[in-house]
Amino acid sequence: MDGILPLWKPRGMTSHDCVMKCRRLFKTKKVGHTGTLDPEVEGVLPICIGQATKIVPFLTNTKKTYITEVKLGTATDTEDAQGSVIDEKKVCQLPSDEVIREVLEDFTGTITQIPPMYSAVKVNGKKLYEYARENKTVERPKRQVTIYEIELLSLGIDSFRLKVVCSKGTYIRTLCVDIGKKLGYPAHMSDLTRIETASFSEKNSVDFATIEEAVKVNNQNQLLFPIVKGVEHLGRLKVDEKTKAQILNGQKLSRPEEIVKPDPFAVIHEEQLLAIYQIHPENKEQIKPIRVFNS
Repeated sequence: MDGILPLWKPRGMTSHDCVMKCRRLFKTKKVGHTGTLDPEVEGVLPICIGQATKIVPFLTNTKKTYITEVKLGTATDTEDAQGSVIDEKKVCQLPSDEVIREVLEDFTGTITQIPPMYSAVKVNGKKLYEYARENKTVERPKRQVTIYEIELLSLGIDSFRLKVVCSKGTYIRTLCVDIGKKLGYPAHMSDLTRIETASFSEKNSVDFATIEEAVKVNNQNQLLFPIVKGVEHLGRLKVDEKTKAQILNGQKLSRPEEIVKPDPFAVIHEEQLLAIYQIHPENKEQIKPIRVFNS
């Protein structure tokens, strides 16, 4: 059993909880998720099963799309609605949509973020949230992330909703806090839903109720997408039958005349994903396998 399950993760479950439940439903230990969602967040969480677990790092490193709500007037220690209030300022009138859109422009492109204390980023071998629970603060490493799109969707009394398309590693909580600061208010992320990861979206996702119904009639395999669906964001190199045998044996090959970008890239034979290759780091005239999939 090999493939990708586009799970719609419910609120109240960790990503690890979802993996454990999928292991039970699909009766296999070879299950992995492709990007952690906090327990209070719902949305698209592609689950890789069987040989599909080989593409987890490639599917994790993709664009994500979120719908989020920025709440002005209160900041929390966790930067979301679950934390304790650490700063307040009354919002007499919400900034206009024009003002908000001007501020959002400052957050488009490559930006620098400081991960929240309540996060799994490690400093000196210890996760930040572990320091936070001990009431300790440490210097947090800055990171650069990319905001490809940010769109104002609607306005509330003291809040507004955004659609954000971003790179791996973006903290939407921190983005909401920083946008609030730019508007002159303490702020936090009051809601978050992930509606897209790579080629998987809300439209083609399934919830646990659907999976459980499929299990009753032993039809759960029909919910899986082929592994090749998970690498649609990579470049493609199509090969013939002869080269297919070499690929499946994990051989290095001469670099093709057509330069495949980005690197790494998927090697395909008649829409079957054979392997993921990269340009050889020491011999640029060759390509070498990173992952090979059994036929």
